[in-house]
Amino acid sequence: MRVGVVCDTHNNLKNVKRIVELFNDAHVERVIHTGDITQAKTLDALSGLDAPLFGVYGNNDLERDALEAAVHRHGFHFVDPPLELDWHGRQLVVVHDPLELDAFAREHHELLLHGHTHLYRHERIGHQIIYNPGECAGIMPGLNAVGVVDLETLETELLKF
Repeated sequence: MRVGVVCDTHNNLKNVKRIVELFNDAHVERVIHTGDITQAKTLDALSGLDAPLFGVYGNNDLERDALEAAVHRHGFHFVDPPLELDWHGRQLVVVHDPLELDAFAREHHELLLHGHTHLYRHERIGHQIIYNPGECAGIMPGLNAVGVVDLETLETELLKF
């Protein structure tokens, strides 16, 4: 199963439209957003995904009523962190702030996803992989990225734009 990972879209609708294209072209089966959506119109743009969207709210997701209405309208699944998932025989945990990962350092999760920093991170600690594809809301072409994780192999791929 191929899963798209996007972090900190911060309402950059031009980039979000490109992200939808990238994930649809990559034929991901699910997409995870690690928070900081910012406004409901970002979720409206993400409704163009060919895959279901799951995620957590971040510290800049202050317009919660509008965000939750958009989540409901589009059939997405968002919660306050952490979001724990069991997909394709793998245990995943999704948070926004990497400091929230400390609680899961020695747990059974194999893939730990976070956002918040806008920095690429791919780190293996014991049996766990900590992953953040990095910046996706920037204005400099070629310096933005989203990620794809193959849950069968736990290999990751960066899709830069």
